[in-house]
Amino acid sequence: MTNGSAARPARGSGVRLDGGTSEPAGEGTAESAWHGTLRGLPFFVLFVLAAALPFVADEYWSVIAARAAIYWVLVSGLNLVVGFAGQLAIGYVGLLAVGAYAASVLCTSIGALPALAAAGGLGAASGVLVGLPALRLRTFYFAMTTLGFATIVTQVALAWTSVTGGGIGLPGPALPGLLATSHGFTLFCIGLAALSTWLCCNIAASRFGRSLIALRDTEVAAEAMGLSKPNLLLCVFLFSGAAAGIAGALFASLQSYITPDAFTFDLSVLFFIAILVGGRGSVLGPLLGTILLTVLPEFAAPLVAWSTFLYAVLLLAIVLLAPGGIAELIDFKNRRALASDRAIQPLPALLEAMFDHTEAPARLTLSGIVLSFGGVRAIDGLDVEIAPGTVHGLIGPNGSGKTTTLNVISGFSAPQAGTVAIGTQPLAAGRPASRARRKIARTFQTPRIIGEASVLDNAMVGGAVGLHAGFVEAALALPRSRREEAALRREAMLALRIVGLDGLAAVRADRLQHSELRFLEIARALLLHPAFLLLDEPAAGLSAEEIRRLGALIREISRRGTGVLLVEHHADLIFDICDRVTVLNLGRILAAGTPAEIRAHQEVVSVYLGG
Repeated sequence: MTNGSAARPARGSGVRLDGGTSEPAGEGTAESAWHGTLRGLPFFVLFVLAAALPFVADEYWSVIAARAAIYWVLVSGLNLVVGFAGQLAIGYVGLLAVGAYAASVLCTSIGALPALAAAGGLGAASGVLVGLPALRLRTFYFAMTTLGFATIVTQVALAWTSVTGGGIGLPGPALPGLLATSHGFTLFCIGLAALSTWLCCNIAASRFGRSLIALRDTEVAAEAMGLSKPNLLLCVFLFSGAAAGIAGALFASLQSYITPDAFTFDLSVLFFIAILVGGRGSVLGPLLGTILLTVLPEFAAPLVAWSTFLYAVLLLAIVLLAPGGIAELIDFKNRRALASDRAIQPLPALLEAMFDHTEAPARLTLSGIVLSFGGVRAIDGLDVEIAPGTVHGLIGPNGSGKTTTLNVISGFSAPQAGTVAIGTQPLAAGRPASRARRKIARTFQTPRIIGEASVLDNAMVGGAVGLHAGFVEAALALPRSRREEAALRREAMLALRIVGLDGLAAVRADRLQHSELRFLEIARALLLHPAFLLLDEPAAGLSAEEIRRLGALIREISRRGTGVLLVEHHADLIFDICDRVTVLNLGRILAAGTPAEIRAHQEVVSVYLGG
């Protein structure tokens, strides 16, 4: 099957950088440039004020500014792990220690600045080492492994006296020239903090940022869209580890002398809470949270012994009063009321601009599929064939195996017997991420969307497969990455127009009505240019008029050469738009044929249709 655009699209910049959502303005327009300027303005103001601080305040506050900048270098990378990927990485103080000791040990032999770079490299390697358990462990188990790593680093620093100085410690790296002065060092730290912010904003606004959030909030749907969790996490842990290593080198230089006691659990908690206070899925929020938690102790010095307790109270207050953190508090755009009389008006005719094929190259076939869960046979010898350019209905009573059939096709369930193939090429069982590359898209019984992301971002997640710009290109906003972003943004807006949601492109998806979420899932699937589209009860919860419009949209999608497998309980929709219908009962085929034949089938009428 061929795609409808000359070049594979890329995505837009919808992830929250300033606590808001993306604007659906076209790339290269004055409006797009204006909104980009507005999104970057808070960062510009913050860093200008920070850069001016050494010249208008005493040396003490210059040191505080340098410390906040160093902490943010680490937190900016950790934010991708915790805020975007949703991994509970609490022990990143261990990576700070790795960078600090690496720079301190190497500076005497290779110089301070090369040692700084070496600390970043060692931090990146350590970040991958810390992150590997995340591929298998979840939530608190992974958090404990990161804390274990931090403990190991501290114990090694204590025991390896010939290198680290043990409990006595060793001098931190002394930077050369102007960087050795208080003002020069502070400005250097602020410059690196600004650089890390720019890199993080670029990653957040790229397919990598959106994919991380998709894997965090709706992992099953993300896998169905072809997103690879191991590859994404590897990139993020490399980046965050490098940031932590560089921050450690700067920290050692700021401290002048380092010992294992400098890398406390309280410091690790500060990094973690800065992200939670700032708000996940945001860059500006955690930046403000880091500044707040760095400066606040300076105004409450007598309470320093209570710091862990105060952090816990602050975290509890955020969870109860503002679960979205600072990012939610400054997200004024999504506080505006939406029209209550919204109506979905799909434009199926626009599908011609997205698809240029009239027929997919082969049929999707299921042959002799058998799948059991314990002693229950969910599917028993199922044979189904979905032809390109047709709508194939799959109906039956609850528990008859309809959704299980979709899971087998999607790779989420591996059958004990039988094969799934496109033409003569079988599809590997148990590999859902591979289906998107074979142009198989699906929706789910319960809409699986990223509630905190905009409608446009949710649609753009569906177009991640097939893009070529890598992680480094995205981080540096290189031309190919920008071109792909612009192309995908345009195509995502086209998909939203097709399903009738383009007017809500900038709205957070968790503010949509249920029926709108159904159409949003279809828009996301269209970004894949599917050869086969699996729809799992898309009409559930829709009004009669919405079901009619949904049917017209599905029918037009099939006319563009896409084979549609429709699981649905609305019999009228099935009989109105399907070319063929298969009826399941207890995992077996009860009947198969045209809608007219199924309507007349006495056993189907008795078991399922009633009458």
